[in-house]
Amino acid sequence: MPRAFAAVVATVEETSGVAVQFSDRRPLLFVSELEWVVTLGATMAVLLFDVAVMARRSGEPTMRRCAIALSAYVGLAVCFGIWTGYRHGQQFALQFFAGWLTEYSLSIDNLFIFVIIMTSFDVPKIYQRQALFVGIVIALIFRGVFIALGAAAIQRFSWVFYLFGAFLVFTAIRLARGAKHGANVENATVRFARRHLNAIDTWHGLKLYVNDGSRWSMTPMLLVVVALGVADLIFALDSIPAIFGLTGEAYLVFAANVFALMGLRQLYFLLANLLQRLVFLSKGLGVILLFIGIKLMLHALRENTLPFVNGGKHVDVPEIPTLLSLAVIVVTLAVAAAASLYATRDGDRAEP
Repeated sequence: MPRAFAAVVATVEETSGVAVQFSDRRPLLFVSELEWVVTLGATMAVLLFDVAVMARRSGEPTMRRCAIALSAYVGLAVCFGIWTGYRHGQQFALQFFAGWLTEYSLSIDNLFIFVIIMTSFDVPKIYQRQALFVGIVIALIFRGVFIALGAAAIQRFSWVFYLFGAFLVFTAIRLARGAKHGANVENATVRFARRHLNAIDTWHGLKLYVNDGSRWSMTPMLLVVVALGVADLIFALDSIPAIFGLTGEAYLVFAANVFALMGLRQLYFLLANLLQRLVFLSKGLGVILLFIGIKLMLHALRENTLPFVNGGKHVDVPEIPTLLSLAVIVVTLAVAAAASLYATRDGDRAEP
């Protein structure tokens, strides 16, 4: 798996084309196969240890344990960013931090949908940790697939940035109009399963199917898994174009996504109640996605090859530096969080 993924990325990082070259027109990031293998192995081991081993501990996670684990995962991400700056240069470190913060904020929004799904299906607390495990694994799989596809696409077709940018602007407008980011729990897949397949409402532990004597029936846990999978797919469609708007380096895209998924399980239990108060988080994400969408469109214009745009020639437009992108992301998230907490200071959820 590490070798295959590295091979896909190598085609991107070894290309001499400018389609994937970003801010300040620096040389592309060179990552050796050994560094890829070590990064893949270490990050995946930590993530799988958390969701597969730590999640199996008996009893509900304590606030203290969740806070310690979450601090450790954030510390690992910061250390990786510092290491990236030391080994590859400040520009790539800034790209990682900008991408990581963006993916982390999108993951928190994804976590909010997880809370809605758990509540809507009335998932017993003793099964929520296992359901979270499934949700995180599915998210990792989807993001890995989209990273590989996105890297291959931008390596071959510079006009893909137009599509990425337009999609992010469209998503930002939807969020600005009040559309909840994937909040429809009873999506088409779940509704189809309820109507056309034999589904029951009784919980049978972690079993996805049970045999009632005459036929097999789906349990609510299977519907929860389906709902989580659809939510993960929707967020992967948003998050991958967003981070490719901040860095063209697939190595940094992968690292930012994995680090953003670390600690999600602890964050779910730590902020289960606080998440309900982040009423302006979607608005903040809309601003960030709009900014990144515009950044992508500008980049597409600078590397334009479409014959019906400026005669197929590059368009001389301003370039947004990574440091400015990082500042916009940090400030937007801080303002969204502060406004949310202020609006719900009396304990009543305010509608943004």
